[in-house]
Amino acid sequence: MSRQYTIAEISQETGLAPDTLRFYEKKGLLRSPERGPGGVRRYSEEDLGRIRFLLYLRNTSMPLKEIQTYVEAYNRNDETACFDLLDKHRVRVEEQARQLSETLEVIKYKLKHFQDIKDGTTKGR
Repeated sequence: MSRQYTIAEISQETGLAPDTLRFYEKKGLLRSPERGPGGVRRYSEEDLGRIRFLLYLRNTSMPLKEIQTYVEAYNRNDETACFDLLDKHRVRVEEQARQLSETLEVIKYKLKHFQDIKDGTTKGR
């Protein structure tokens, strides 16, 4: 038998507040988990994997509406739609990564400049 998680454990594992998990369930982003005694939500390992994947999408700035479209296509077993959505998102994520990399290089340059000032090897500004 696979491990089951309470909403508090899922919250701790993912960093999502229980209210957010319930909101995602209400919006159809997550299917309603099994219920234990007293109606307590019982999430499976598979549920945890889905939640983590949704977090990857959210953390890479996929709009909630697109995540919902992806989940609906996934639930319909529409692999073509899933592929197309993820491929378009991949392009956006690659651009984000390029921009972040550029920004990181500028920050490193500035840090070196300020370190040189601290070390007395360069004058300010």
